[in-house]
Amino acid sequence: MTESDRTGQPPTRGVSGRSVLSLLMGAAAVAVIVVAAFAVPRMRPKVPVIDLMSVVVDTVRREPSVRLVHGVGALTPDQRFHVAAPSAGRVEEICVPAGGKVSAGSVIARLRNLDLEQQAADAAWTLQTAESDLVNLKAQIRNQRASHLSELATLRAQHRDAVLKNTRDQALFQQGLMLELDYKLSTAAVGDLAERIRLAEEQEAALNESFDAQLASKEAAARQLREMVRVRRDQLDALQVRAGLAGKVDQVLVQAGQQVAPGADLALVVQPQKLVVDLAIPESQAREVAIGQKVTIEAAHGAARGHVARIDPSAVNGTRTVDVWLDTPLPPGAAPNESADGTIEVARLDDAFYIGRPAHAAAGRDTTIFRIPAGGKTATRVRIALGGISSAGIQVLRGLEPGDQVILSDIPAANGWDQIRLR
Repeated sequence: MTESDRTGQPPTRGVSGRSVLSLLMGAAAVAVIVVAAFAVPRMRPKVPVIDLMSVVVDTVRREPSVRLVHGVGALTPDQRFHVAAPSAGRVEEICVPAGGKVSAGSVIARLRNLDLEQQAADAAWTLQTAESDLVNLKAQIRNQRASHLSELATLRAQHRDAVLKNTRDQALFQQGLMLELDYKLSTAAVGDLAERIRLAEEQEAALNESFDAQLASKEAAARQLREMVRVRRDQLDALQVRAGLAGKVDQVLVQAGQQVAPGADLALVVQPQKLVVDLAIPESQAREVAIGQKVTIEAAHGAARGHVARIDPSAVNGTRTVDVWLDTPLPPGAAPNESADGTIEVARLDDAFYIGRPAHAAAGRDTTIFRIPAGGKTATRVRIALGGISSAGIQVLRGLEPGDQVILSDIPAANGWDQIRLR
């Protein structure tokens, strides 16, 4: 008989070891969940808190302004004169160093060419011989003309005497005092002399034509040789290489003793008072630039006003070159190759939104910025589209409204956050 039979009560079931283990594991799981529920929020990174006094805050403004495009460049000469070698030769002397002032007739360098010197000497000698021949020919022609004129004068005198004699013989013949034969001989002598005079005059005309042709040929040859001598002398004189215009020697490209070819550059001469500005404008902004737009130039020695004169049609390394002609003189001391900044007025806007330029923002690009809502306790990141830079700041095309407050400063602590807290 069992104990329950003796006591009359139902038997009790014992708790197994497996049931106890299951209960413990369930309790542990519940505990882990509870702890995680409290710990996870505390482990999450805190929202950055930014001190408003440490950042730059601006307000979106609606106002008229001038759209500006900025570029950097340098002052360059309006005219750069290349002083070239007129012919081959050896550089004997550099007369004006780089940086020296010159007038149009200043000799910058002296060259020497032995071949040109010989050619000039030969041309002078040939001219001297030709001029001597011309003088001799003129003397010969004078003598021949004098001789022929003397013969012609003698014939005319004889003809005159024959005419007078024939007149007398005619009277005698009519009076019967002269034979008919003698009279006919006298008359024939007059005719013969007249014919001789006619032939002599024709010969004189032919001789004159011949003499004139000979003189013209000799004089033409002499003129040609005189021109050749002049050319050779000019070539020799050109070896004294002159500046060509008043200004300053920008560069000397050769050295004394150097052999140069015809047309080789010896030096560059510029006019410092006639400078233009070459600006490099980003290709994305160059499309807004047009001929005639006003430009403000800032150089080391001061500022000047100008206008856009030329726009390079092609881009190089992401920029296009814009040439600016100055309308007002630069301050004294401005020199070629001096760096300069230019601001081009590309448009006037009567109604646009502007803010100061945000950190790391570029004109014509989209960017993100923190906007401060009413109350100023937080700031939310928003995406905005920026236009061009103007006198009022950088234009906001979309993403903000007038009166919105934004943070312009770069906030490294807010990287990856779309919202920050402010204090």
